[in-house]
Amino acid sequence: MGTVVMYSSVSVDGFVADDNDQPGPLFDWLSGGDVPLDESGEVKVSQTSYDYTRPYWDQIGVTVVGRHVFDLTDGWDGKPPSGIDHVVVVTHRPAPEGWDPDAPFHFVDGVEAAVTTAQELAGDRIVEVAAGDVGGQVLAAGLVDEVRMDVVPVVFGSGKRYFGSVHAQHLLAGPDVVIQGNRVLHLRYRVRR
Repeated sequence: MGTVVMYSSVSVDGFVADDNDQPGPLFDWLSGGDVPLDESGEVKVSQTSYDYTRPYWDQIGVTVVGRHVFDLTDGWDGKPPSGIDHVVVVTHRPAPEGWDPDAPFHFVDGVEAAVTTAQELAGDRIVEVAAGDVGGQVLAAGLVDEVRMDVVPVVFGSGKRYFGSVHAQHLLAGPDVVIQGNRVLHLRYRVRR
């Protein structure tokens, strides 16, 4: 089975979006460089961020998100973001009316079922879990192997928390990766078991 990674860009004070679900400057580092990170040419980062991010993106087989993120993005028009093969959506509701049944999106009830489905689809590739409420639930269920965050120098003060509504203590090792990019600090922590 592939590694389960909780991931997002995050403010210094631990938020993945503001109170209005807006990321504000959290993704500015994805346009603050001169090295294209994907084929679109719109996402450009520093060489240091490219050397860290591109190999990670290339290993992702499946992303797990909540229905809220799915709805906010309009389901990426049925095409998983960043070249990912599949998206697993944690939801108690069915796919939207008129949704293309051939789109590589899988609607699953509960985080345990979502991770199981994602691991089956990903094989030995990474299962990425979006930080926030669903990511926090996956962490609380003991299913996260590592936490990756791209820390951006901004303070939101309030908003959507990186670890969602997790209230219990979870010990992380490391960090075993600390890389300074252009207006971003890339961090990776293993989850201690």
